[in-house]
Amino acid sequence: MKAFNHVNAKTLDEASKLLSRGETSVIAGGTDLLGTLKDDILPMYPKTVVNIKTIPGLDYIKEENGTLKIGANTRIADIANSAVISEKYTALAQAAKAVSTPNLREMSTIGGNLSQLPRCWYFRKADNRFECIRKGGTECFAMQGDNRYHSVLGGAKVSATPCQQECPAATDIPSYQAQIRKGNWDAAARIIMQVNPLPALTGRVCAHFCQNKCNQCSAGDSVNINGVERTLGDYILENTEKFYPAPAKETGKSVAIVGGGPAGLSAAYYLRKAGNKVTVYDVKDEPGGMLMYAIPAYRLPKEIVRKVIKALEGMGIVFKTNQKIGETVLPEELEKQYDSVCYSTGTWKRPVAGLSGEELTTFGLDFLTDVKKWMDGKLGSEVFVMGGGNVAMDVAVTAKRLGAEKVTMACLETRDIMPASKEEIARAEEEGIVIYPGWGMSKVVEENGIVKGMELQKCVKLYDENGRFSPTYDPDDKMVINAGNILMAIGQSVDLSFLDEKYQVKLSARGLIDIDDASQTSRPGIFAAGDATTGPGTVIRAIDKGHTAARGMLKYLGVEENLANEAPTYLKSDPEGILGTKALVLKEVSLSERKLEVEDAFTASLEEATTEARRCLTCSCYAVHASDIAPALIALDAKIVTNSRTLDAEDFFTVKIPGSTVAAIDELVTEIQIPSPKAGEKSAFIKFAFRKSIDFPVVNAAVKVGGDAPRVALNAVSPKPYRALKAEAALAGKAIDEAVAETAGAAAISELAQPFEATKYKIQIVKTMVKRALLATVDKG
Repeated sequence: MKAFNHVNAKTLDEASKLLSRGETSVIAGGTDLLGTLKDDILPMYPKTVVNIKTIPGLDYIKEENGTLKIGANTRIADIANSAVISEKYTALAQAAKAVSTPNLREMSTIGGNLSQLPRCWYFRKADNRFECIRKGGTECFAMQGDNRYHSVLGGAKVSATPCQQECPAATDIPSYQAQIRKGNWDAAARIIMQVNPLPALTGRVCAHFCQNKCNQCSAGDSVNINGVERTLGDYILENTEKFYPAPAKETGKSVAIVGGGPAGLSAAYYLRKAGNKVTVYDVKDEPGGMLMYAIPAYRLPKEIVRKVIKALEGMGIVFKTNQKIGETVLPEELEKQYDSVCYSTGTWKRPVAGLSGEELTTFGLDFLTDVKKWMDGKLGSEVFVMGGGNVAMDVAVTAKRLGAEKVTMACLETRDIMPASKEEIARAEEEGIVIYPGWGMSKVVEENGIVKGMELQKCVKLYDENGRFSPTYDPDDKMVINAGNILMAIGQSVDLSFLDEKYQVKLSARGLIDIDDASQTSRPGIFAAGDATTGPGTVIRAIDKGHTAARGMLKYLGVEENLANEAPTYLKSDPEGILGTKALVLKEVSLSERKLEVEDAFTASLEEATTEARRCLTCSCYAVHASDIAPALIALDAKIVTNSRTLDAEDFFTVKIPGSTVAAIDELVTEIQIPSPKAGEKSAFIKFAFRKSIDFPVVNAAVKVGGDAPRVALNAVSPKPYRALKAEAALAGKAIDEAVAETAGAAAISELAQPFEATKYKIQIVKTMVKRALLATVDKG
């Protein structure tokens, strides 16, 4: 073992304070910790080990006022040998006798047994060889490795998964995919709408960063998360009465949103959902912002945007269009009229590149918003587009579909770091658009004010030594792209002309609206969101910023956010969720039939999306909790007392990095309390292991019957001890006999099991263990 400081604590308070400093472990019997330290299995090695066996008064077994009380430092051997426990709390005595070997039972304590780390050979491999998801890594190695002793009830979510971490809105992707696999589309919808109220739109235009970190990428195709989201989004739009309902209760507060783009729509949804009156002001003829006016219909049909707007109107949100802030409506008037205001005005202004001949070029965003005036051959036969993002791709493809014979693009970035998505780049090239990565603009080539093309220069470096954007060019490496029209898609700027001396709001160094962590500006009650605060970004980031602003406004208004948690505790694995399978590919219109106003891709059916959702690995932990004591305490309806609270035994266990209990870093178990059995109550514990005297359980089961309500608990079948409620229901009001016990055994696992191929054998063992434990409570005389 490595060196560490060893402290013999004299009091619980002393031990707790030492633990609160971090990098500290607690030792009682040491049967789990010493092996952990010897093999160095965790990323963090403690600097200090606190011995709590030196704290007096934590080693006892006594009955007081109808309750059995056991001190946390009580040895397992003493529990196994206790006459009162054997007579009245039989399941606990039997469980204690089943723990490991006699020698280890003499050392180990009940508190330590309950707090042990998970049993998984990847987790416990020496020298921290496998940085699994339970240690803060990104995957569970048992998913694709040796998992014969792992969970048969699916995996438990430990932390945000890699895909969730990549999503700007932190969408809980595995949870909604799990619900889709179960056929519960309504629950899936509610999960995604906790962070994204516009999935029908993002399912079509999201940059889907999530797919870049999908663990399926290690062997091939990522899960087509975007495709599944699109199907889910369309399902939501087909059932707007369920998912965009008017709030049941009004708060009496009124708020204004200035700007009807993705940030504004997101803020409006969450503010209205909480019961506020919401009015959205927008400068255009129709709300939707970039979604309505800048993203081509072949990617996002305008009718889909209109359906979303109609759904939001159905909630009671009011939209006022053709309202230009600073002209038709003044900011100071809004501040007087509403309890709070949010500015999400977007980035519609053209940035200045400082290029010779720049005045002869066309702003790409203007081109997209006024695309109709470019029809009928006005575009010319050759077009040049500057930019490498998705907007640039939209501009180029739109130009091509308008009839340009040749469309050429260039961008500063090299091909591997172009900001456009791979799909959009592929679409552009498929349509014959030529892309020159790694080139920048030199000057517009013109004759007497008529555009002839663009002179480019090779970009040799994008960033300076400090990582700042500072392109460097090779003046000797230039080329000219012939073009009659030049479309500039190199970014957008925010238009804050409505902020003047009469109505001042603090701006950031970049000239954007400056906000705090709650999205509030320098004016109390005035908030801002989206591109007006961050600069140009993705749709999903704008949605997230709108939600953040809504939360800030709700807090300012003293209103609670109305979001129900629909996420499941367990994420079920599926046989289809294996590495290397091919991803869902959405059907598309053939190249020759593609048009500007017709969507290129078709939404996958519910069945196709469900099949794709089964490819999700869930990226959860499948290691099992192996305590023999835990299910006995749950069956006996015990409570766990710590130095700060008292918990039902069932609620004491969880799945986290790297532990197995809900205890905080400075929290210590002090006592176990078990109510005295009622007249006629009996309990039993049974364990299946390959070597009875030493092994951790393959399955164990504890039962209590004969009282008001039967209880059945299992362990080593899931990431935390499992209470078999269906088995309890099967037992309710019935005398135990062979048939009843067999029915309860089947109910304990049959409907819920979703094992790996290698763990299917556990299902029958569970049935048998529950049956035998129940029959053990029946008098044989």
